[in-house]
Amino acid sequence: MTLDWNQQLAQSAWWLLRAFGISAALLAALAWVLSRTTGWGRKFGRLAWPYLNPARDWRPLATVALLLLLAMFAVRMTVLFSYWYNGFYSALQSLDAKAFWHFLGIFSVLAAVHVARSLADSYAGQAFDIHWRVWLNDWLTRDWLDEGAYYRSHFVDEPVDNPDQRIEQDIAAFVTGSRTLAIGALSAMVSLVEFTAILWSLSGALTLAGVEIPRAMVFLVYLYVLAATWLAFRIGRPLIRLNFLSERLTANFRHALLRLRENAENVAFYQGEGVERGTLWTRFSAYIANLWARVYRGLKFDGFNLSASQVAVVFPYIIQAPRFFSGAIKLGDVMQTSQAFGQVHDSLSFFRTSYDAFAQYRATLDRLNGFLDANAAARALPALRAEPLDDGLEMDGIAVTRPDGKPLVRDLSLRLSPGQALLIKGPSGSGKTTLLRALAGLWPYAQGRLRRPAGEQALFLSQRPYLPLGDLRAALAYPGLPRGGADEDERMAALLRDVNLAHLLPRLDEVADWSRVLSLGEQQRLAFARVLYNRPAIVFLDEATSATDEGLEHMLYALLRERLPHRMLVSVGHRGTLDAFHTHGLALDGEGGWTFGAVPAPACAAGHSGRAAAGGRQAAPAALDAVQPPPDFRCPCAAAR
Repeated sequence: MTLDWNQQLAQSAWWLLRAFGISAALLAALAWVLSRTTGWGRKFGRLAWPYLNPARDWRPLATVALLLLLAMFAVRMTVLFSYWYNGFYSALQSLDAKAFWHFLGIFSVLAAVHVARSLADSYAGQAFDIHWRVWLNDWLTRDWLDEGAYYRSHFVDEPVDNPDQRIEQDIAAFVTGSRTLAIGALSAMVSLVEFTAILWSLSGALTLAGVEIPRAMVFLVYLYVLAATWLAFRIGRPLIRLNFLSERLTANFRHALLRLRENAENVAFYQGEGVERGTLWTRFSAYIANLWARVYRGLKFDGFNLSASQVAVVFPYIIQAPRFFSGAIKLGDVMQTSQAFGQVHDSLSFFRTSYDAFAQYRATLDRLNGFLDANAAARALPALRAEPLDDGLEMDGIAVTRPDGKPLVRDLSLRLSPGQALLIKGPSGSGKTTLLRALAGLWPYAQGRLRRPAGEQALFLSQRPYLPLGDLRAALAYPGLPRGGADEDERMAALLRDVNLAHLLPRLDEVADWSRVLSLGEQQRLAFARVLYNRPAIVFLDEATSATDEGLEHMLYALLRERLPHRMLVSVGHRGTLDAFHTHGLALDGEGGWTFGAVPAPACAAGHSGRAAAGGRQAAPAALDAVQPPPDFRCPCAAAR
């Protein structure tokens, strides 16, 4: 077969337009059908359509169209190269020097166009991957952080494992896999059509058992590849589950290593190396067992594929050899037949050879959709939603239970005004911290009506403060942002001096993992400086001074009450020395009962007497552990009382 190379520019352009139009329509129809008839298609649509939707932005879909056009261009180039092979080898067989140099000239043009197309395709594909990955990372991160799903997902029936891996690794695998599998499948189908036509024109009749089969090579290659593909699917199907388990077990092992690193000091104190070694080995051995299962299944799968591919190499030569030796066809026809046969074989084999990649892609789809499902389930959990109230804290009928339904707090009703402070006490396990979680909207097993300052006007301090990655300025300003400037530097320096952290002044701009650099006591002092920096309307403190001595605790609370006299405090603590800094006390008994009232007179240097509890309960002095404050302490709550 020969081509009129002088007409190929116009003919190839027309072919490219037709192939692009047909393949684009086929891609759209296929995506629509798969998204409605298959589970993995629906999962793909859930992840892909929000980005590709032209109503949001037309550019992603335009880039897909460009990638599809370049893929069709690649198919056309392969077709042209197949005709070049025919002419070139026929020229060699005919010892035609003029034709030889003519085809070398054609090759130089085809090669230049092929290089340019390949570079354009490489850039467009990688740029598409990067843009999609950036958008998908932002979307999934927002989804994970929205309404506290990253925390509340621990309470769902099937909590998500290793969300860090799903965001960091699975997004990249999904984006790259979506592009390569989709474009590869379409290219394979178009190549199949084009090279089947070429193979049809080159094929001759074949007599088997006295029966003549016209165009036998076309039928034989289809029969051969379809049978091989069916067998490959049967052999490779377990790889889907094995790949899913591989991702999970790898992440579990990595999580155990990270957890050991983060808790290295505690493990060292306990001398728990043996236990940790056993834990690591258990997780690692589970990964290795799955890895061996993948190896054995992969050997069967790859062995079958390699065998099928090697047989396909010599198959067209065996079929065409009698016709070549009889002079019915030229060497160029044999070479083009071999290439066309290889293209038809590869196109038909695409789904067979890509089965392992598709198995990994399915596992990635499952993991990312499971991540979204867990986030949605976490947001669907009930929560105590706070109504905004700028000038007070109001609780009406608050009920808090354990996950098993056992009550911790029943029908709690109280009110605080600006300048007042509440101290929550009770036995260990009575629900003090859980009540704070409920007030923050994190605990799903709570109900009632809550009104308090919202957003940045409420700040929660835990027993172990969170220190973000970055410099010390960011850690001090968190969850706000440093504003910069000379005045800001002086303000931060003054706050560090106020909380006895003056030795950190030269390190304000140092980037470090401050949770490892600072002791727990220093972290708690930094958290108090954080309160003074952000100046919220209400502060919730969960044993926020547990790592300080009573002198530092006294200084820190006195600092809060002096600098923020009109702010509200809600503290959880056990020490009696805290009473001096609170106007009211709440004692929990762990069975749902509670007492609320003004802190008795002995707890306040100003000598104020206790008040009756809201709801008719009288606060018991013993329950509130009142103590006499230091003689030089000036009660900061006198104005509030």
